[in-house]
Amino acid sequence: MKRIVALAAAAVLTLVAGTAAAQKKYSPGASDTEIRIGQTMPYSGPASAYGVIGKAHAAYFAMINEQGGINGRKINFLSLDDGYSPPKTVEQTRKLVEQDEVLLIFQSLGTPTNTAIQKYLNVKKVPHLFLATGANKWSDPKNFPWTMGFNPSYQAEARIYARHILDTKPDAKIAVLYQNDDFGKDYVIGFKGLLGDKAAKMIVAEQSYEITDPTVDSQVVSLKSSGADVLLTFATPKFAAQVIRKVADIGWKPTHYLTNVSASVSSVLMPAGVDKAAGIITASYVKDSTDPQWKNDPATKAWEEWMRKYHKTGSLDDVFNVHGYTTAQLMVHVLKVCGDDLTRENIMRQAANIKKLELPMLLPGVTVNTSPTDFSPIGEMQLARFDGKRWVLFGNILSGR
Repeated sequence: MKRIVALAAAAVLTLVAGTAAAQKKYSPGASDTEIRIGQTMPYSGPASAYGVIGKAHAAYFAMINEQGGINGRKINFLSLDDGYSPPKTVEQTRKLVEQDEVLLIFQSLGTPTNTAIQKYLNVKKVPHLFLATGANKWSDPKNFPWTMGFNPSYQAEARIYARHILDTKPDAKIAVLYQNDDFGKDYVIGFKGLLGDKAAKMIVAEQSYEITDPTVDSQVVSLKSSGADVLLTFATPKFAAQVIRKVADIGWKPTHYLTNVSASVSSVLMPAGVDKAAGIITASYVKDSTDPQWKNDPATKAWEEWMRKYHKTGSLDDVFNVHGYTTAQLMVHVLKVCGDDLTRENIMRQAANIKKLELPMLLPGVTVNTSPTDFSPIGEMQLARFDGKRWVLFGNILSGR
């Protein structure tokens, strides 16, 4: 009898333990029916061209909700305008965390803006995930375990440009224009770092600009006067378009490299004049829907169908819509694998353990990889040249890690 009682007690304890293990776990912003996601995005101000990305996120999450949500939970997506102003970013982020009680902050855009909220979110232990910026500081799990970027590192991208210049134009005289903040300076650090001792000789001129400047025309004129035959433009969309126009207007014909974050045909090249943009080189990691090689690609067709059904106001020529679609897919992937453990700790755990994840609109050979010691999801890119109508990929997939 004693043995029977003991066995029964053990069975009860096992059942209780199993039930406890199966219980759903939530942090603020998650429940049986809802997942609240917060974001700041420049829908106004000098970087408003990027607002397209937040609208694409909203459209993708609307599709997920229509399909039943994530493990039965609907996404409540709160995307607030910060005007690309760090003080406004702080204000809006505090509102999202303290008043709206979001589970996490997703894809907030900008290096200076995310810098302003990084420490706050890490102190609060709120996931600060897949930021729309490629600054190196977002991959620092030791000091900022709650922050993870998405874009390829700006330094890595700049190293790819430097390698290409050394391979194709080793005697180049280089001019550099950069935004005078962490965004622009990261590119300069990566570019000079790869050139090494050659940087002092090859770089003949540097000019910076402030995000509040009305134009960069004077900087472009100054750079041309240096005699440079290669131009590196590390600028956000508004200023990138100005550079392209001014370079053409003054008859300068350098080999021109343009940062990936300003490579949108509809948001940058068309406003500048596509004829003036012909020949520009950039680096990419997502498929360009305007490229005929993807005409029969099933993933591109699926993206176009999604655009027409869920994001009707978005342009099929704007690569920022591909970016928004792709990053929303990544966020959904992480939330799905979290299952019923929607704690902030588990979200970061799953985000930091992604292995060779293939997302449909990434270029073939580019996959998402993270680990507890590597918070850089994308490390590979491919060079592309604008032919006056579209970006044409060339060369192999390159790693800037």
